[in-house]
Amino acid sequence: MVPLVNVVIMVGMLVVVPAGLHLIGVPRAVRAAWLAGAVPGAVSLWLPRGPVAVALAVLYALATAAPALHAAARLARRRCLAPREVAVLTALVTPAVAGLSLVWERAGHPLLGFKPAILALTVAHFHYAGFAAALTAGLVCRATGDRVASKAAALAVPGGTLLVLAGYFIGDWAELAGAVALTAGMWLVGLLTWTDVRRRAPDPLTRGLLAVSAAVLAATMALALSWALGEATGLPHPSIEWMAATHGVCNAAGFALCGLAAWRRLRPRPL
Repeated sequence: MVPLVNVVIMVGMLVVVPAGLHLIGVPRAVRAAWLAGAVPGAVSLWLPRGPVAVALAVLYALATAAPALHAAARLARRRCLAPREVAVLTALVTPAVAGLSLVWERAGHPLLGFKPAILALTVAHFHYAGFAAALTAGLVCRATGDRVASKAAALAVPGGTLLVLAGYFIGDWAELAGAVALTAGMWLVGLLTWTDVRRRAPDPLTRGLLAVSAAVLAATMALALSWALGEATGLPHPSIEWMAATHGVCNAAGFALCGLAAWRRLRPRPL
């Protein structure tokens, strides 16, 4: 499972987040800082755990502070927060969770009781369920004219992500509540992408990419919900390895890569 998870994380670092930062329209210095840390962070994934891997992971963790600091500055300029702005701020902040987790995972030490194998999955999770999901919810919210359903999605995705994170510490039932909120938000994102955004796309390739991104969410989030339900109740559910190979890979390739490629082709004004 380790090479597969590493590839998913590396794609998040080097492709998904840089593409998303461009769509948000962060300053060039923030994008440069990200890449300066993402490259050594990606290299650290393939090295044996130890001081060298940790040093490279620290550079990545420092780079994740750049979008988080930009989020703080952006928040300070806002008198009120629209739902899509909540989603954008969430996207900017969540990579910092991945950065912190990577440092401890590369050191081979538990963090707050979580073993390195779980920390590696946390790194992947906060590139996709954190950054890519929240960003997409914000993009869809604006593209659909801030409809009630899109506002609900733009709040449910960040709220669900926060609850899932809290569930790591509170317990499986909080994580299940987060999975329910996140799944509901992502299904709304997928539905609005399919019924609204896709239909207004100017060419077949962009429509196809949006269709794949929306359709993948229907299956991958059902898997996430079944896993969280099983963890909370003891009912049969997919293993971590199965989730990484299905939910993780499909979200990375189908939802995030196809979706962000489509949004780049749509050339929306920066969020």
